[in-house]
Amino acid sequence: MADLRHHGGVKIAVVQTASSHDKAANREKVAALVAEAVRDKPDLVVLPEAMMADFATEGGSVGDLAESLDGEFVSALRKVALEHGTAIVAGMFERSCDEARPYNTLLAVGADGDLLGAYRKIHLYDAFGYRESDQLTPGDVAPVVVGIAGRKLGLMTCYDLRFPELSRALVDAGAEVLVVPAAWVRGPLKEHHWTTLLTARAIENTCYVAAAAQNGKKYCGLSQVIDPQGVAVAAVGEADGFVQAEISPDRLADTRTRNPSLKNRRFTVAPR
Repeated sequence: MADLRHHGGVKIAVVQTASSHDKAANREKVAALVAEAVRDKPDLVVLPEAMMADFATEGGSVGDLAESLDGEFVSALRKVALEHGTAIVAGMFERSCDEARPYNTLLAVGADGDLLGAYRKIHLYDAFGYRESDQLTPGDVAPVVVGIAGRKLGLMTCYDLRFPELSRALVDAGAEVLVVPAAWVRGPLKEHHWTTLLTARAIENTCYVAAAAQNGKKYCGLSQVIDPQGVAVAAVGEADGFVQAEISPDRLADTRTRNPSLKNRRFTVAPR
C-alpha cells in the first residue's frame, strides 16, 4: 500500500439542502450554496444526490428532466467550480439509451472546471416499498475514483451504502475517501441505518467518508464527515447548512498501520 503521507490533506465541505423539480431554481441554489461553502476555502464541495432535480413521485418519470453531460446543469457546475477555484461533486439525472429511464449520475468537476468523472448509480433503490428502477437505468458495475488535491476519492450514491462490496472495490481502486451524495428517504429506523452504515463503511475500509444528504419532509439530512476510526469529525443536523473537515493523510496512515484489516483480508470482491 502506498505511503499516504506523500501528499497533504484535502479540505472537504459537505452541503445539506433539498432540491425541487425547478431545474433553473436548483442551479441558482447550487451557485449560492457553493459561494457560501467556499468561505473556508475547501478543495471540494459535495452536494446531495439529485441536486439537478428531485425524484418524481412514485409512478412518475424524471425522463423529461434528464440532461446530457454537456447540458445546462453540468455547464453551471463547471462555471461555479472555475469561478471559486474549488472542485464540486453533485447528483443529476443523465440521459441514457432509454428516454424514460435516465441514469442517476454523480458528476465530479475539478477546480479548473474540467469534468473529472461521472458515476452512474449501480444499485437502484428497489426497497422499502419504492422502485427506483421503474424511473432509472443502472450504471455499469465499475468503481469510479477521481483525483482531487492530490487525494483519491471514490464515488457512490445513497442506496449504494448498503452494499459494502462497492466501497471495498473503491478502496481497492485507491480511494482514500468515500464521497456519498444521497437523498436518504425518511422512515422507521432509516436515520439509524444511515448513520450506522456511514460509520461502518469508514471503519471497515479504514478510510474517510464524506456524506452530503438532502433534507426536508422527504429526506433525513444528517450530512457528515467520518474519519477512518469511525468518528464523526463534522456533522449537520436536519436543517440546511454545511460543514467542513480536513482529510488527514497522517490519520489515514496511522489508522491503517494500527488496524491493517485491508491487508488481512482473505476474500476479494468480484461483480456478478
